[in-house]
Amino acid sequence: MVPQKELAAVPENVRHNTMRVRTLSTLGLTLLFGLTLRLAAQESEAAAHIRKLEQKWTESYKQRRIDILSSLLAEDFVITVEDGHTYSKAGYISHTADTSTHVEVAEISDLKVRMHGNTAVVTGAYYEKGESNGKPYVYHDRLTDVWMKVEGSWQVVASHYSVPVKE
Repeated sequence: MVPQKELAAVPENVRHNTMRVRTLSTLGLTLLFGLTLRLAAQESEAAAHIRKLEQKWTESYKQRRIDILSSLLAEDFVITVEDGHTYSKAGYISHTADTSTHVEVAEISDLKVRMHGNTAVVTGAYYEKGESNGKPYVYHDRLTDVWMKVEGSWQVVASHYSVPVKE
């Protein structure tokens, strides 16, 4: 606080300018804070939407819903699986449609979604149990998926699955 004597020595126009600067600064900071909150809420909504799409993808894979998978995967989609092989959208859909494999359980967990504008990076855990060519199998994987919003719709452009190191 400025002592009353010193305040009287400050010209009137300087006091008004100082007050105006303080008011504008406070208003600017308030607007910036409000905008930050709004952006955080939008990112939160987008992250929740991506989580739902991840679940939809998992269920569609399990149920062999090729139509849904086709809409979720970008045309240039690529997936890298546990053994290092890569597959395109067509290759992944062909694998999913293969009736020699029956997926009993497909679950995702520990999902973390990081938003970067129109791109989302998802990490998490994947568990799958089923039967392939009459033989049972079980997968416990870590996953990384990259989603992009293209022409108003989210599509997955890349996916990577790996087997976690056993400690």
